Order: sequence, then structure tokens, then C-alpha cells
Amino acid sequence: MLKKLLTAGAVAAGMMAAAGTATAADVTLKLHQLLPLRAGIPAKFLEPWIEKVETESGGRIEIEHYPSMQLGGKPPELAQQVTDGVVDMVWTVMGYTPGRFPRAEAFELPFMVTNGEQTSIALQKYADKHMQNDFPGLKIIALHAHGPGLIHSKDPVNKLEDLDGMKLRGPTRVITGLLEELGAVAIGMPVPAVPEAVSKGVIDGAVIPWEVTLPLKMTELVGNHTGFAGDRGLYTATFMFAMNKGSYDALPDDLKKVIDDNSGVEAAAWAGRVMDEVDKIGLSKAQQSGNTIITLDETEVARWRAASAPVVERWIAEMDGKGMDGGALVEDARALLAAEAN
Repeated sequence: MLKKLLTAGAVAAGMMAAAGTATAADVTLKLHQLLPLRAGIPAKFLEPWIEKVETESGGRIEIEHYPSMQLGGKPPELAQQVTDGVVDMVWTVMGYTPGRFPRAEAFELPFMVTNGEQTSIALQKYADKHMQNDFPGLKIIALHAHGPGLIHSKDPVNKLEDLDGMKLRGPTRVITGLLEELGAVAIGMPVPAVPEAVSKGVIDGAVIPWEVTLPLKMTELVGNHTGFAGDRGLYTATFMFAMNKGSYDALPDDLKKVIDDNSGVEAAAWAGRVMDEVDKIGLSKAQQSGNTIITLDETEVARWRAASAPVVERWIAEMDGKGMDGGALVEDARALLAAEAN
């Protein structure tokens, strides 16, 4: 009897082990990024994307999501972490590594952005055309942009001259250069550092889209928000959702297809669309808080455009000096944006 019980127990244990093996993922990937889990992109793009990939892989891919730099390092190190294979995937701001992805900067130039979805589609198409060799060691899942960037400040900005001497955070070298050109004192820093910097008076405000005001609680830190009439924001920043090429290459072909099917223009559009949706929530929050929302009229916007023109000219000259046709890159970026806006 004991022998029969032991045999039955062994069979049951074997069946449980087999069942566990059948449901276990074949591949576990680590995704690292800088924002809190409840922020717009992690909550409404990265988490649903993960679920979609895991489902379409039949559970054979598992993705562990580490927000808020939980695996260590600082936001500017994310691009190198994924290139080196320290992590399998990252979502990051491309401009946090100045000079590494120069062609993408065409979209960061002043008054280029329309909305997040249209700009993201245009950026992905631009990258597919011009940036095929710009990501060694990486498999690009999507490049995208946020919606119109605007100014969030302690003191109101009603005209160009109000920027004189104002200390404003900028996300990338192109945008800090733009702020300097417009008369502000530009201070570059990753977005998670903004709330403390505002609270301590290190900066007087920041340029960010409405979407980012929510996790940063900017409507509680500043009372003024300045946007621009017309169909363009002051600027946008560009983002990269990427996978280590070795991690991708190690996948069997059918699992590579799952990643491929969730990469490219559709993924970029999804991320941009999330930015647009959460922009509306950020604006509503500021309105409900009784903050001052300023929209510069077309005449004033024309002054800002004229004042920012040297930023574009310098960028074109810099790209020309690196053997890239800066003028052609800007022209094509504008054409792709115009095509998506129509």
C-alpha cells in the first residue's frame, strides 16, 4: 500500500511539475525606465504593451517592469544600460544622452510639434528613413514624442520679455539652447528632478507638456502655464522604447515576430496618443486648481518664432559639419509632420 501511495505521489508531483513547466515563460525580459508606474506612459502605454506582448506570445514571454530607476543608475544612463545588456529593454528620453541621436533632434526644434500622435507617427517614419544606422546594439520598438510643450512658471509669461532671466528647466541640449536664445537662464535636468528644484528655488519653472505636470504635481508648485496659439507647441522631446539587440536576436523566430508585430509606427502612434489623452487631464487639473492659463496670440507667437530662428540655423550648420544634410533633415521632418496633420 505504501509503495502504491509513493508511486501515486510521484506521479502527481510529476504532473504538477509538468504543468508548471508548461505555463512558465520561455523568456523573461527586464524593462527599466525613469517614471513612476502611475505616470501616463507607464500606466497607459508600457503596461498595456507588456500585457499585449505576453498574451500574444501565449505566455512564453514575460516582461518585468521596473519603473522609477529601480534597477539603479540615473535616467541619462538608460540608453547605455540597454545597449550593454544590463537590462533587456528601456523607455527613455533620447536627448538625455546629448549628441548620441543627433538626427532625432530635428523634431526638437522650435514650433515643430503638432500633437503627440501625429508627431510620433512622423518621427517614426523619419527614423525609418534617416536613422537606420543610428542605434547600434539596439532593436527599436518605437520612437515617439509628446504633445505641445509649454511653460509652467511661478511668475506669468505673457510676452517674450517675461522670460528674461527666468530660470527654466529644459530636457535636452536643443531645448536648453532654445530657452537661452529666448532670454531665459536654461538649466538642464531629467524630469524627475524638477519638483525638488522648483520647491528649493533652483528653477523658476520648467518646460514640459501638460501630461507631465501630473506626476510632478506642477499645478501645486507653480501658478502659471503659458501655451501658444496655432497648431504648434514651443517644442517637443523625443523618446525611445528599445530592446537590446542581443536579447532580441536570442528569441526564436515566432517570438521575434511578436515583438515585431508590436513595434514601429502603430506602437509610436499609441504612445503619442496616450500623451495627448493625458495632456487633457493635465490641463483640466490646472483649470480646476484655479491656476492662470495663458495662450499667447498669433502676433506674439510670431515674435517667438523669429527669436528662435537662430536655433534652427545653428542646428543645421552643426549637422552639416558632421556630414549630415541638416537642411534636408529639417525639411523632411516638416514635410512628414505636415502630411500627418492633413
